[in-house]
Amino acid sequence: MQVLKALSAAIAKSAGALSGWPAAARWPQRTVTLLLPLGVGSSADISARLIAEKLSTNWRQPVVVENRPGLDGLVAIEVLTEVRDDHTLFFGPASALTAHPYLHDVLPYDQGDLTPIARVSATVVTVCVPTSLGVNSLPELVAMTRAQPGKLNWATTTGAMDLIFAGFLKSAGLQMVKIRYRDTVQAVSDVAEGRLHVFQAGLPVVRAPAQAGQVKIIAISASARAAVLPEVPTVAEAGFPALTFEGLVGIYGTREMPVDQRARIATDVQAALADPTIVTQLFASGQVVVPGTAAEFGAAIEKQRARVAETAKVLGLKAAPGQFIAVNRDVC
Repeated sequence: MQVLKALSAAIAKSAGALSGWPAAARWPQRTVTLLLPLGVGSSADISARLIAEKLSTNWRQPVVVENRPGLDGLVAIEVLTEVRDDHTLFFGPASALTAHPYLHDVLPYDQGDLTPIARVSATVVTVCVPTSLGVNSLPELVAMTRAQPGKLNWATTTGAMDLIFAGFLKSAGLQMVKIRYRDTVQAVSDVAEGRLHVFQAGLPVVRAPAQAGQVKIIAISASARAAVLPEVPTVAEAGFPALTFEGLVGIYGTREMPVDQRARIATDVQAALADPTIVTQLFASGQVVVPGTAAEFGAAIEKQRARVAETAKVLGLKAAPGQFIAVNRDVC
């Protein structure tokens, strides 16, 4: 019996070595890359860089952040699924698992390729306008839009928020022109200079022009007021609950990543987020630290998925066949 046990252990060890996916105890063995679907200065970018620095010290290997904006996150996800390397992770909003199937007829990846590893934060999502527009509240914006159908334009930073804002417009009977951006940097510049009339984005993205008086934040999309913006009402308080949306950011790997390795990464990320300095910095940037395991992250994704599905129904959209795959499978 002892001989059989030893033989089984040897076979398992050899299989692990041949698979290219090292045991969690020996990971990482080289530089770890966090792929971001958003540009520098975004909420996810700020949190990723803070966590990367902490993890680099803990793992004794470099952890680098690589920004790959474009195509609503598809660029970064395609890199992840092509590389299929346990040292390359995806760091970003949950849109990939909640909104993409409604926004794209064909996806360059299988939804089952993305496996939730760790929940990181909730972003304070703002609704802002250029100060030059002369609008001071969401009801005022709605009144102006209703009086000038098709004259104002809008943009958001992620696909999920695209659906939420489009659903809001339809439910309110409003007409605005959607503007698409590859990078949020240009959108921020345009809203500050009055070329973009409505911008829904994370607070870190619009904080600078807001402090400079170029942009006015008229509401936040969360279900409760944010401590960092106590004077700004929620969209529900302003009378438009259809705009409610909770930002959700976390880390993903590919389906091949072993469960024990995902657990190891999640544990280390939670430890990093327990650092008071990181908590303070994320709070100051407009994010709320909400650490969680793969299972907790998966549950949060399912909740957002249900919210997006409600909006898609309002818009008359259907998910591309076969695109939705349960995210809680095989998670720890």
